[in-house]
Amino acid sequence: MTAARILEDKGATVFTLRPSQTMHEAAVALTEYKVGAVIVTDGQDHPVGVFSERDLARAIAASGPAALSERVDTVMSTKLITATPADDIDTLLSLMTEKRIRHIIIMDDQRMVGVVSIGDVVKRKIAYAEAEAESLKAYIEGA
Repeated sequence: MTAARILEDKGATVFTLRPSQTMHEAAVALTEYKVGAVIVTDGQDHPVGVFSERDLARAIAASGPAALSERVDTVMSTKLITATPADDIDTLLSLMTEKRIRHIIIMDDQRMVGVVSIGDVVKRKIAYAEAEAESLKAYIEGA
């Protein structure tokens, strides 16, 4: 199972914001798209950050409701962790665990082709383990 396959299954739509958008606009986008994070892109659609529900919560905790009028680029994560479509599920899971992140941007030749979340990875990992267990069970029962 590769990042490309995960994107085929779940879809490759990437929800984005611009750095100048407000946290209120970001909160509306997160709610509308039913996602936990959006990718912040520059004018050429290159990723420059990730804005998550955690970023929003931290900003509100620090500044109160006034944070909603601040720009997303003041709190977004800028240390982007990326992977390629060919990276396998174990590589993605290892990256997420090691870097303590929940979203990985999938890049193909400097072009963003999707985003994979920890939920996407865990869902596929469990499905693979269940299929493997069923296969072993069938093998044992048939022996």
